[in-house]
Amino acid sequence: MPIKTCQIDCKMKTSKFGTFKRVVIKVGSALLLDKHGEFNNVWLDNLSSEITSLKKSGTEILIVSSGAVAIGCNILKKSKSQMSLNEMQAAAAMGQAQLVMEWQDSFKSKNINVAQILLTRADTENKKRFLNSKDTLSSLLDYDVIPVINENDTVATDELKFGDNDRLAARVAQMAMADLLILLSDVDGLYDSDPKKNKNALHIPTIDKISNEIINMAGKNTSNYGSGGMVTKLQAAKIATQAGCATIISNGTHEKPLSSIIQGGKCSYFSVDSNSILTRKQWLAGYLDVSGSFKIDHGAQRALYEGGSLLPVGLMDVEGDFERGDIIRIMNDDDQEIGRGLTAYSSEEAEKIKGCQSDNIIKKLGYKNKSELIHRDNMALFQSKV
Repeated sequence: MPIKTCQIDCKMKTSKFGTFKRVVIKVGSALLLDKHGEFNNVWLDNLSSEITSLKKSGTEILIVSSGAVAIGCNILKKSKSQMSLNEMQAAAAMGQAQLVMEWQDSFKSKNINVAQILLTRADTENKKRFLNSKDTLSSLLDYDVIPVINENDTVATDELKFGDNDRLAARVAQMAMADLLILLSDVDGLYDSDPKKNKNALHIPTIDKISNEIINMAGKNTSNYGSGGMVTKLQAAKIATQAGCATIISNGTHEKPLSSIIQGGKCSYFSVDSNSILTRKQWLAGYLDVSGSFKIDHGAQRALYEGGSLLPVGLMDVEGDFERGDIIRIMNDDDQEIGRGLTAYSSEEAEKIKGCQSDNIIKKLGYKNKSELIHRDNMALFQSKV
């Protein structure tokens, strides 16, 4: 069934952003906790109601939620500045339990299931872990479950940490091939200077390219609870837009933060970087080494050009020694490279299941990773027709 889309209108240079099928919403710590450090359940219930409405329209939603460390610090009655790394990891473990429970309770009354996913930077950079995480997100969305994602602060070290959940949200948007990333925090977008210091600071509603000049406008201010400031939000927007995902930075302190955006409230919209070579599928092919190849028959080639995935039944030959998650060349029966993609099976596994129907994979291997050798979302084709 085709996914319906939501459309967001803003009173900006461009009144219509277009349609978005898959949206990542990042929620900052300062929105979830009030000035006394207590959890803001009323605000969360309003947001979950808005998200429920989007889901009913057919939009797929993923949530990246900060707050675990801040909640844990509140439970322990200590500030982050008083804690060592190990103590902050302990605080994160305590806070994460409450954080996911709050999200779960808020959506339970709307008959929506949520799932917790904890990621480290290595999960987005290691090929196998990237593919495993991507497949998990895809499966949850297929089951109509909302993933609630946070950094795994309980095990992450300074070397592994994203540094803030803005960039984590951008990596999730990249991984999930989202159309739109919304960064909700306590700021309403980008200004040409710090509006807290300059009352004449100019708000910038639309940004077509994140240049050094734009980056320099950001300053280095952070919020009371969050670990990132405008610089990290711009870094996140750059990651997302280069992966084909538009980005909005908006003030989430409104009673209904998503409605505020839809109704034209002040925010900054970052267009997709159309000139970048790092489009969502080109990113997969461009940053990882090619480890082998699949030679496919004419029928499989036609299926790919019609928007299908690569199935074992169309596989004629396997070359190379590779593992699940590696980038593979897709060759036609004339030995021409027609595309590349992330393989769901190793070379040894692919050899065993070549030419067989997907229903027979378990008989051949004794288990089944996926029905497809390469899913269409994990594939970049170099031609458009046979």
